[in-house]
Amino acid sequence: MVRLVGPGGSGKSTTGALLAARLGVSFVDLDRYFSERVGDISEFIREHGYDNYARANIENYCSLLRHENWLGVLALSSGFMTYALDAHPEYSRIRSEVELCPTTFALLPSFDREVCVSETVRRQIARPFGRSGSKEEVVIRARFEVYMAMPVRKIETMRPAWAVVDELVAALGAENHETSTPNNLIPSAHEEEMHARKRSMV
Repeated sequence: MVRLVGPGGSGKSTTGALLAARLGVSFVDLDRYFSERVGDISEFIREHGYDNYARANIENYCSLLRHENWLGVLALSSGFMTYALDAHPEYSRIRSEVELCPTTFALLPSFDREVCVSETVRRQIARPFGRSGSKEEVVIRARFEVYMAMPVRKIETMRPAWAVVDELVAALGAENHETSTPNNLIPSAHEEEMHARKRSMV
């Protein structure tokens, strides 16, 4: 399983869907999974509080992994790696598992704190459910250090999506030398785009 972590607006959903398509596996966005099973996240937090949301979200994560040994690309919620350690009986184990997995990647707009904060705020306030700019800034400043401190490979996403996916595919190939299809036979996303353009011109 490939797990994508990072702050809101870092491109986890977009990148995850493209990566899953490249790998020929399924993609799940944990936020969307929560919404489909429980309901609107913002309303749930207003009614039940953030701590109960965190516990329910961790339970959804566990439920997803219990389903037939699910494999694919999973985009975790932006705050998933920042919950209190007592948020759920299994959370400490899950967090360690995510951090130590060689196929976990942290996506951030930039490794520069101020650039990351600025870009994350810009992306988040453009969303219909977004918090105010000041609240988003407080959130990303707190979470930036958490994600940068994680012992996983970090990927910058302020560039074309195909370039981000190419880096992820290359990193996965380096971790798994027993893949059935050699990496040099898998066209890059950029190559696929160029081929598609050529076909449309015929």
